[in-house]
Amino acid sequence: MSRWNVLVVGNGAREHALVWKLRQSPRVDHLFCAPGNGGTAVIAENVPIAANQVEALAAWSADNQIDLVVVGPEEPLALGLVDRLTRRGVRAFGPTAVAARIESSKSWAKSLMVEANVPTAAYAIFDDAVAAWEYARIQRYPLVLKADGLAAGKGVIIAMTPEEAKAAIRMALEERTFGEAGRTLVIEEFLAGEEMSLLAFVDGRTVAPLVPARDHKRVDDDDTGPNTGGMGAIAPSRLADRYGVEHLTSTILQPIASALADRGIPYHGVLYAGLMLTADGPRVLEFNCRLGDPETQVLLPLLDEDLVDLIEATATGQLTPGPVRARAGYRCGVVLASDGYPGAYPTGLPISGLDQVDDETLVFHAGTKLVDGLLLTAGGRVLTVVGHGETLAAARQHAYQNVEKIYFAGAHYRRDIGGREADQG
Repeated sequence: MSRWNVLVVGNGAREHALVWKLRQSPRVDHLFCAPGNGGTAVIAENVPIAANQVEALAAWSADNQIDLVVVGPEEPLALGLVDRLTRRGVRAFGPTAVAARIESSKSWAKSLMVEANVPTAAYAIFDDAVAAWEYARIQRYPLVLKADGLAAGKGVIIAMTPEEAKAAIRMALEERTFGEAGRTLVIEEFLAGEEMSLLAFVDGRTVAPLVPARDHKRVDDDDTGPNTGGMGAIAPSRLADRYGVEHLTSTILQPIASALADRGIPYHGVLYAGLMLTADGPRVLEFNCRLGDPETQVLLPLLDEDLVDLIEATATGQLTPGPVRARAGYRCGVVLASDGYPGAYPTGLPISGLDQVDDETLVFHAGTKLVDGLLLTAGGRVLTVVGHGETLAAARQHAYQNVEKIYFAGAHYRRDIGGREADQG
């Protein structure tokens, strides 16, 4: 069996989880992470190249005989990192830049959903502020306004009143607050219900779903406060039980994969559907072109397959149809964030207590760095602590028991990750 040199691109907890899972494969020889963090530095070799430096990453991979590059974040995918690696003869895991438009352009994704008959919110697209306001002022509220491009998770505004919508339109289309990402604005109806994430490996036409997960976006308990990159996640989510993963796959993920293939844009990688389970059935809020964060931190510990095997099958069009094998039980991931996040926050604060966490708890690093052997904070979301259990309630208890052992000044976290589903049994 040949062994591969593998590079993971990114510096978050998602990438630490990927490195952790890849390290378990007997097919992996040398493992690198660019740029990595304080956690990846312990189990891989960090490479000081930023994730959006796609030319430098492609050149480094070719020069260092990398056999596989696993791309974590959406930005390098949208910038064409996979395309550049392929031209250099380096195998890459992730969609091409044009296929990644399913995340990098919301208007493009919407047109694809309509073409594929995938259920989503009613919408309209504008690049002119006057026309956008003429449309928005007569809509039902709340109303959702989205910058078309990648806006670092800050491009979605839920307007509760016409006045708020008008201000959002002005901010995006006149003041250019979101830069190029906001040159086009998607205005959507507001969907009410329960949110759920369904991710799948896609090898062009075959779709192999993972177990459903549930992210918790808002910074405070009871889904209050501003949106974040994600304050925690659970898997599997039982919200999917009312429809079934097979049904959601055949009506949402498979039609999108087929539509892309029919357009001559075969999708190879992980396809992420953010769903709202409404009174009228599931609706797609968004598609992402990569593994989610923090969903990855709870999904990969449940994965009962060699990740390298899955990646190779995805890249070569040899996926086995049907759900990916999963371990029994539940996982609950709780994010510890810096004081002030998702606004301004301090960095460089010492982190203590990790040596007190029990051996069965997983701690994935995001905003951390090692300086002279000392672990310091280096971002907004600092750590994801993942507990496990035969029930969701047990997984939550395990996670929170260990969260309480970790300290850095100003650390905050939600205390209700998975609580609603656990209470429902």
